[in-house]
Amino acid sequence: MDLSHMWFYFFSIFCLTGSSRAVGEFCKDYGEEFDRVFSVPGDAAMLNCTLRAPNVFNYTIVPYNISWYNSKTWRELTREKGKVVVQGTTLWIFNIEMEDAGYYVCIIRTPYGCFKQSNILIVNQTIPDKCGRPYTTEQVLTNKANDKLSCPLTQHIRIVDNYTIQWYKDCKPIKNSNPQRGRFMTYEEKLLIKDVCPEDNGSYTCTMTFNLEGHRGRISETIDGAVKMLYSLDPLVDEPLNDSVKADLGFPLRKKCRAFVPGLGEHTETLIWMAEWTFISENNSYDIYQEPQIERRDKEGVWLERLLNFPVVKEEYLYINYTCHVWSYREYRSAYFTLLPTDSKNLLPIWILLTGLLMFTGSAFIYRRFKIDIVLMFRRMFPFLYTNTDSDGKVYDAYVTYPSLFGGEVSGEAEMFALHMLPQFLEGKCGYKLFILGRDSLPGQAIVDAVEESIQASRRLILVYSGTTFCSRGHSDKDSPVEAWQSFERQTAMHRTLLEGSLQVILVELEEITPTQLAFFPESVLHLRRRQGAICWWKSSRVRRNRGLKCGGCREMNEGEDRRGELASASVFSPSLSSSSRFWKELRYYMPVRGKRMSCPERTAC
Repeated sequence: MDLSHMWFYFFSIFCLTGSSRAVGEFCKDYGEEFDRVFSVPGDAAMLNCTLRAPNVFNYTIVPYNISWYNSKTWRELTREKGKVVVQGTTLWIFNIEMEDAGYYVCIIRTPYGCFKQSNILIVNQTIPDKCGRPYTTEQVLTNKANDKLSCPLTQHIRIVDNYTIQWYKDCKPIKNSNPQRGRFMTYEEKLLIKDVCPEDNGSYTCTMTFNLEGHRGRISETIDGAVKMLYSLDPLVDEPLNDSVKADLGFPLRKKCRAFVPGLGEHTETLIWMAEWTFISENNSYDIYQEPQIERRDKEGVWLERLLNFPVVKEEYLYINYTCHVWSYREYRSAYFTLLPTDSKNLLPIWILLTGLLMFTGSAFIYRRFKIDIVLMFRRMFPFLYTNTDSDGKVYDAYVTYPSLFGGEVSGEAEMFALHMLPQFLEGKCGYKLFILGRDSLPGQAIVDAVEESIQASRRLILVYSGTTFCSRGHSDKDSPVEAWQSFERQTAMHRTLLEGSLQVILVELEEITPTQLAFFPESVLHLRRRQGAICWWKSSRVRRNRGLKCGGCREMNEGEDRRGELASASVFSPSLSSSSRFWKELRYYMPVRGKRMSCPERTAC
C-alpha cells in the first residue's frame, strides 16, 4: 500500500470516528433548518437533518458519519433510554421538558470534509384548560359538503414502528362512528366529516401515540377548522339526458342545456357546449353556435342555461355527440345528446358509417396485431427513407444495465442474457454497437464517469431485470457498492428519460413478475412499465420460471432452494436466437433505426 492510499485510509477513519472534535471543528455551515420544531412538555419531538442530499455531497459513493449535538453542552447525543433515539438523519427527543428548548446541531463527516446544520426546538408551556397546542395550522371545511381534516403528522407516521391516532374537538374526544349513522369517521390520519355545518367550526387536535425502538411517545398537532360559509357544490345536469334527438334535414333546431349548482354566495360557474371535443363558438354567423350563458340564482344555488342553435340541420351534423359541460368551484359534470335523422332515407349514411367503422376497426386490429412485423419489413425494404444515425454524435446504439454478481448473490441468468445472448444477437447478427459496463469501460476509469459518459453517448438504454432485482431495497438500509452503482445507472437513465426526454429506455423482463415483487420496484421503473410496457423474455421461454420466489423472502432462501432455482432457470434461456422469435422482433422494433447504412441480409431479418 503506497503512502497516498495509507493517508486516505487513516484520514477516513479519523473523520468518521472523531466525534469529540465537534467543538472548534471547521465544517461548512449550512445555517439553520428553515422549519422550526414546536413541542410542549411531555410530548415527543422529531428533528430532521437535511444535509444527506446530492447538492451537499454524493452520499451514494462517499462514506459518511452523522452525529447530533446539543449546542448548550456540545455533548454528542446518543441513544438514552426514555429520552433520546438517534436514527441517522433523524433525532427523536422523548418526554420534552422546558430545558430541552434550543439548538441541536447535525454534523456529517466524510473523508473530504464535514458539514453542519442547526435545528431549532421551541418548547411552549401549555395553556391551562386548553388541550390544543400553541401553534396551529388552518384547514378549510366546505359548508353542506362531505369534507375532511388531515393530521399534519404524516412524516412521523412513516418512521415509527406502530401508532394510534385520537382526534379531539375543543378538548373532547371524537369517537369513530358508523358511516351510515354518524357524521365523524377516522380513516388513517384523516378525520372525515359528513354534511359539514357551521357548528363544525373549532379547534381540532390529533394526538399520535406511538412506539419507536422500545420507546413510547406522544405527539400532537392542533388544526383550526374553519367552515367556509360561501360554498359551491357538485353540479346537477337537468338536460340533455344522454339520449338521442331526431331532426329534419334543412330545418332549424334548438337544444337547451340546463344545470343546477347548489351553493351560497357568488361563485364562478361555467356551462359550455362542445361537438365531441371541439368548442362551439358564440358567433351567430357560424353554421352551429351557442347563445350566451344565462344565470338565475335562488336561495339554494344557481340555475345555468345555454341554448345550442342549428340554423339549418345538415347531413354532416348527424351522428355526432353534442356535449354540455358544467364546471363549479368543486366539481365537473357533463351530459350529451346525439343528433339523428327523422326518416328512413337517411339510413344510407348509417350504413356508410358502419362500413367505414368496420373497415377502420379491422385495419386497426390488423395493424395492432402485426404492427412490429409491418414496421420491421418496411425498414428492411426501404432503408433509404430513414436518416443515418452516424451523424447524431452518439457512439453506442444501446447502453445495457443488468443485475450483476456481487458477494455470492447470484444473478447468473441476467449475466448470461446481458453478456452473451444480447451481444450475440444485436451485435453479431444485426450490427448494433452496445456498451456493457465492465466489458467496454476503460481499466481504472471511475464508474460514475463511465456510466454518465456512456449513457450520454447512447441512443437507447436496455434495462434488464427480474422479479428479484429490486428486492434488496426492502432488506438493507445500506446498499452494497454494486447495488449503489446499479442504482446510479437507473437514476441517471430515468433522469434523462423522464425529466430531459433525451433517452429512450427499453425494459426487458426476464421472468413473470408477481404483485409482491412489484411492490419493491422503484416508482420510476413502475411509471415506465405502465406507460410503455416491457419486452417479456419469459413469454418466449419454453419453461416459465418457478414463481415461488417472492421478494419478501429473497434473502431467506436456503442453499437447496438456490440450487433448484438454478436448475429451473437453465431452461429459461433455452429459446434459440432466431430472428423470427417474437421477443427479438420486439427488441429490434425499439432499437434505433440505422437508416440507409443498415443493410442486414434477409436471413437475419434485422
